[in-house]
Amino acid sequence: MSSATVSCNFPFSHIYVEKAVLDHPRTKAILARFSKSRVIEIGHYKDVFNRPRQSFTLQKTSPSLILAENTGASVFPGAPVCQDFGYDHFYYTSSCRNCIFDCEYCFLRGMYGSADVVVFVNLEDAFSEVEKLLSKHPVYLCVSFDTDLIALENLTGYVSEWAEFTKEHPDLTIEIRTKSFRKDIFQKIPSCDRVIFAYTLSPKEVIEKFEKRTATLPERLSAASCAMDKGFPVRLCFDPVVYFPDWKNACTEMVAEVKNSIDLSRIKDVSIGTFRISSEYIKKLRKGLPGSPICQFPFENHGGVMEYPDLIRKDMENTLVTLLQSLISQEKIFLATF
Repeated sequence: MSSATVSCNFPFSHIYVEKAVLDHPRTKAILARFSKSRVIEIGHYKDVFNRPRQSFTLQKTSPSLILAENTGASVFPGAPVCQDFGYDHFYYTSSCRNCIFDCEYCFLRGMYGSADVVVFVNLEDAFSEVEKLLSKHPVYLCVSFDTDLIALENLTGYVSEWAEFTKEHPDLTIEIRTKSFRKDIFQKIPSCDRVIFAYTLSPKEVIEKFEKRTATLPERLSAASCAMDKGFPVRLCFDPVVYFPDWKNACTEMVAEVKNSIDLSRIKDVSIGTFRISSEYIKKLRKGLPGSPICQFPFENHGGVMEYPDLIRKDMENTLVTLLQSLISQEKIFLATF
């Protein structure tokens, strides 16, 4: 299929639905929003999602939607390259796969061969898995790991459902990470000090060049302030910090804007981490984006994780720590280590 043919389609112009979930209430609710889309019945989501010789970059121009049932595990131990923020029982869950945003450096480009968005409509099964874990110990759960759930809220309603579920389970703490500008969501869900909204912050240059379709820095900061006003804890994530020639000045300007735009005394904490990615994933990114200055950087392989050389990485980390520690207490700054 040519790029011209793909580009004339609107996002989710084609919706693939597993036969097993055709009558699921969430399936019906989602399909009701897309009366102009072509609905195609399939046996299993992998028949579409795992097809060979797909182009992630091309599909990003007009992704399809896949509604499916997750018949395997839904909750997994947190990855070593992700921060646990001091929680003993760190997990993540994927109720959706892929994102409507288009970040050039995203690990999803390396994880999946398809840019189509998968929504697992059986969210109740993920809730059951979490409840089994909660019967053993408290749980810290990242629920927006393989997607941006806030960006998909009009489609799925999953942020609202996770917030309600968390409020009902005192030993559960969740993180919802996002690059979205949405504020209306905070009017719709009950405030809870165990529902953490985490905003990934990047310099203006990075957002404009490498984080297509995402909110601007002022928009993200405004949304973060709104979340705090509504009683939610907010985390600011300077992660991943990506290298480019003027990164130091750009990061300095970014932190200055953060200082001027948000009440940092109310922030729960911040995270700092330079760009890192699996050595297997970077192969796919480099193949699909041969002109990308981020993906084509000569990283060093540290135990299967591709990172910037130590001199660059430490300089970037130290710069961010120095900029932030005069604004935020040291115990609230978490540096990615693994």
